[in-house]
Amino acid sequence: MQRVPMTPAGHQQLQAELKYLKETKRHEIVRDIEEAIAHGDLSENSEYDDAKERQSLCEGRIMDLEGKLAACEIIDVTSLAKDQRVVFGVTVVLQEDEADEPVVYRIVGEDEASPREGSVSVTSPIARALIGKEVDDEVEVRAPGGTKRYVITEVLYR
Repeated sequence: MQRVPMTPAGHQQLQAELKYLKETKRHEIVRDIEEAIAHGDLSENSEYDDAKERQSLCEGRIMDLEGKLAACEIIDVTSLAKDQRVVFGVTVVLQEDEADEPVVYRIVGEDEASPREGSVSVTSPIARALIGKEVDDEVEVRAPGGTKRYVITEVLYR
């Protein structure tokens, strides 16, 4: 089984979503199904079809979350040796050639990534280019928007 890297915060987030789906959402959908059945003829009952579709999606997501949580490898960067090397979970401060302001990214698991909030997936082009590099290294990233050049100015283990 392939291990899924995850930060402690990402692990908690997935556990909370799983708990919500199992303890709350499932029961809501069952109530909706029971209510739709009470209306009679299921062959033309769009409420029933909708509830069954939501049930299918919910159960699929539960199975997905359970699989990811079973295969997760929680990596807490605060407990790692701080050698200024870019590894999973660190926050990296980059200076782009043409930009005045630095760019800050945290390298996280696929389910935790949110570029708008400054976190990128470990499988993203920028994270793959940064992993293993150190402060003052120059990095070239090929992304859908074109090639960009960065210099690593800081690696933060927080």
